[in-house]
Amino acid sequence: MSELLNLPNIGKAVEQQLQQIGITNLKQLSQVGSKQAWLSIKAFDPSACYNRLCALEAAIQGVRWHNLDETIKQELKKFYQVNK
Repeated sequence: MSELLNLPNIGKAVEQQLQQIGITNLKQLSQVGSKQAWLSIKAFDPSACYNRLCALEAAIQGVRWHNLDETIKQELKKFYQVNK
């Protein structure tokens, strides 16, 4: 099992997508950031949605995406709307 699978919100499919963009651990994901990681995934998977973006950010923070601060959710929603 990879380190990524130990993170909240990261299942096998998202783990594989992260690996495809060269991210194999939390440190790398944190350095790249949720927005850039999501954009990189979206480049080859147009189904990448707002929930996936939130899941990536929440994984960095170590929480379930439902528990993200509302301010962060709104910021991510704006980013998603501009980049979908």
